[in-house]
Amino acid sequence: MKVVVALTGASGSSVGLRLIEELKKMKVEVFTLATSNAVKIVKGEEGVDIKPDYEENDFSSPLASSSQNIDACIVCPCSMKTLSAIANGYLNNLIVRVADNCLRMKKKLILCVRETPLDLIHVKNMEKIILAGGIVMPLNIAFYFKPKKINDLINFFVGKILDILDLKHSLYRRWEGEF
Repeated sequence: MKVVVALTGASGSSVGLRLIEELKKMKVEVFTLATSNAVKIVKGEEGVDIKPDYEENDFSSPLASSSQNIDACIVCPCSMKTLSAIANGYLNNLIVRVADNCLRMKKKLILCVRETPLDLIHVKNMEKIILAGGIVMPLNIAFYFKPKKINDLINFFVGKILDILDLKHSLYRRWEGEF
């Protein structure tokens, strides 16, 4: 399986970083992308410097072509700017180009949007993604599994993404109908 994980300029970079780590453990071929704002946010939120495989404006990257046969693209976290660009076909960077390729080629596109509250423009852009075949997965917290630490929440989100990709994991306790 070939998966692109892209981080954009929204809070929640810990989920994207953990996803990359988990996919690599599973021996998935992972390509990383990040916007310049994402690099700054990762440094601020996580205290680490990241070096993505490809820069956001590298249209000479092999990933710019749909011939690369990527199985999935996950934008996590997905800023409203990136959501808007993808939803409206504004191919202004490599992340949006890869996402567009996934939609055109009927591959999985998962956008982990990170904003609250939402306005009508955000919702309409999410609707466009869903109608085009993408998956919108807001990073909304669940409490039924009784999270104790931030890592419990991060693992929940990563687990949900892995569920969408049909990859087996044990990152969170599934709902069993009772507390």
